[in-house]
Amino acid sequence: MEEVVIDAKDMHYKELNEKIHEVLRKNPDVKKIILKNVLGQRFIGTGLQKKDLTIEIYGIPGGDLGMFMNGPTIIVHGNAEFAPGNTMDDGTIVIYGSSGDVTAHSMRGGKVFVRGDVGYRSGIHMKAYKDKIPVLVIGGRAKDFLGEYMAGGIIIVLNIDEKGNDLGKVKGRMIGTGIHGGAIYIRGDVDRDQLGVAADIKEFTKEDLEKIKPYIEEFCKWFNLSEDVKNRLLNSKWTKIAPISKRPFGKLYTPDLM
Repeated sequence: MEEVVIDAKDMHYKELNEKIHEVLRKNPDVKKIILKNVLGQRFIGTGLQKKDLTIEIYGIPGGDLGMFMNGPTIIVHGNAEFAPGNTMDDGTIVIYGSSGDVTAHSMRGGKVFVRGDVGYRSGIHMKAYKDKIPVLVIGGRAKDFLGEYMAGGIIIVLNIDEKGNDLGKVKGRMIGTGIHGGAIYIRGDVDRDQLGVAADIKEFTKEDLEKIKPYIEEFCKWFNLSEDVKNRLLNSKWTKIAPISKRPFGKLYTPDLM
């Protein structure tokens, strides 16, 4: 058995998650689980470690989608609530709509692709872990405090609408507040007064473009964007936001020896 369909209508989130684990216990060869009529059920995919598993969700999953996940691919045909990818170790989450606040919270590996917008404090506490680099790619815009206290990884904001057209001036305030690792790449110009404490605008180099190019190409593949859109994204003006230092608040914790 390679594919299983679960109707989640009126199902409590605990019941749904228990059903997913039951399917995997009884059918270890399952490659795909399709969840229909999902409406707010939390913790879908939490802790799953089956790397060849794909979970397709039709509806709106609740908070902490894919939390602690290590390997599977989750595809959401709709919007997602808060914190998809929370503390995710590896795997891929693809959201065909928008997602809520703290998207990719404390993510330490894997990739999250959001076709639309993300809410406040997305990318907060993202961190690289050993050889793993977490990546969050946002098709639309991000609310305030993007990449807050970021310790590692990559955030990419494409600033396009659902048709691939430019959204205009970059929105969002307090970008990168407390950042001390990793980098945020935003397509378009970002004013310095949009940055948070500890964030700085750095030179965007050819090496930076090569670093983000594979993730932009993968984003375009997932969401079926044309070659013209992909080439326009890759040849755009980009702003790189990175830490002023690795210990931006170090002076606050250093004893005054004078």
